[in-house]
Amino acid sequence: MDPHAAPEQTRHDAISCGPPIRQLFREVIADRMPDRMPLQAAMLFGPQIDPTWDDQSFLAEFYNEILHQDTCQPHTADGLALLAALAIDDRIPARHRFQAVDVLFSAATVAERHLAETWPATPQHADPDSEARACNTVQLHTPDLLARWPAECPAVRLTLAGLAVVFPTDRTLPALTARLHTFMNQHPQGTDIGDYVRFVLVLAAQDDSQTLAVTEKLTAAYWTGTPRRVPTRARALHLLDQMLTKVKAGLTQPRTGQ
Repeated sequence: MDPHAAPEQTRHDAISCGPPIRQLFREVIADRMPDRMPLQAAMLFGPQIDPTWDDQSFLAEFYNEILHQDTCQPHTADGLALLAALAIDDRIPARHRFQAVDVLFSAATVAERHLAETWPATPQHADPDSEARACNTVQLHTPDLLARWPAECPAVRLTLAGLAVVFPTDRTLPALTARLHTFMNQHPQGTDIGDYVRFVLVLAAQDDSQTLAVTEKLTAAYWTGTPRRVPTRARALHLLDQMLTKVKAGLTQPRTGQ
């Protein structure tokens, strides 16, 4: 997947070429996690196959089993290990590595994003213990994911940049400016990718005053805002998720007329 390449294949073409994605996922997980299969792996290895599944409907069900309706449940953290294994395997097509990292980002930020949406009330379906376990699981796998940066396509790098600022370290943050320099040159401010990359760099600077100012400026102009009393990081991650969702839509939509 490349933001400068032609958009992804139409649904028919994506289904008809290459091995079924369920089979490919199964092969990768069998190699990488032979002795520690979480509950969600049943969708890969169970004997029954839903006759209504094509690749896209299977993927929707698979991701929903792991992060059900954007909420963390007791077994969410275990399922995230499946996504981490898929995201670091070169047998998995780039568009699916992109999606796996995107779901990992969502799981890592769900507690703060929902806090920002419902403040001052507690999110209705919050499960703090499960959310903490999910976040810790993603953090555990993030170094291996970020280590793939040089080999990844531009689109996957966009999701990795989001993870890098969710789990900032003294090593990864200074590298982001140089790593995102090409994106800044190719995607000016005011474009979806350009604005996303520039906001990632604001978060990487770890200046709460600047983060708050840019968050308020962007939400006032383009995005769904959150109450001012919400902690700055939660507001920023709520915005970053909206931006990444729009970037994802732009990268994966089929060409007009296809």
